[in-house]
Amino acid sequence: MIKNILEAIKAYFGAFQLISKLKLWKYFTIPILISVFTAIIIASSAYALSDDIGHYIANFWKWDFGKETFEMISTFLSGLSILLIGLILYKHIVMALSAPFMSPVSEKIEAYLNPAIHGHRKTSFQEQLIRGIRINIRNLSRELFFTIPILLLSLIPFVGIIFTVLLFLMQAYYAGFGNVDYTLERHFKYKESINFVNKNKGLAIGNGIVFMLFLLIPFVGVLLVLPLSVTAATTETIKKIQLKEVLE
Repeated sequence: MIKNILEAIKAYFGAFQLISKLKLWKYFTIPILISVFTAIIIASSAYALSDDIGHYIANFWKWDFGKETFEMISTFLSGLSILLIGLILYKHIVMALSAPFMSPVSEKIEAYLNPAIHGHRKTSFQEQLIRGIRINIRNLSRELFFTIPILLLSLIPFVGIIFTVLLFLMQAYYAGFGNVDYTLERHFKYKESINFVNKNKGLAIGNGIVFMLFLLIPFVGVLLVLPLSVTAATTETIKKIQLKEVLE
């Protein structure tokens, strides 16, 4: 798995050049707008709600001493929790709504890397959107289910760092899952795609690690995260599909 993670990360280094060579930047206009708009809504919500939630939690502190400190900590943790949940929602909203625009980009990259390939499943704009929504609702429900207990465990002193890393890797996995599926939707049906990603977790995690790190870069991150992550995911996914076909 470590090898697959490293290969998925390495694929990012050639992504920018490949996008420019194939003149694909124009296809990312709408997904970038979706990404920026979603990020603004989530960031604004976190800023607006953190004070209210923090103040509400602080009301449970019945003593005068330490009340301001408790409210400050409550506000900080509330904002952090909202941002974390918002980050999870951001990934899946953006990837689901961008599916009809990312799938054609993935197909163009695949046609360039492997001109002889044929027999793709032909899907419409609507089918790509429905599949993107279906995949991301599935992944969102699972990610939220595991995030809450892991987040609580990450607050434990000393050992909490282990759960923090686990939380990051889990988010990376589901981010990479969505990016990989833009290629898989032409080759496999819904359940077959899930099985493929389960067998290639390293590919999803490696792609998602860089995806998540990009989001830490102010403004630039939300602009470049989709173009580069989808391109990197496509190049590595094609290799895995070709290897699978050879082995079979």
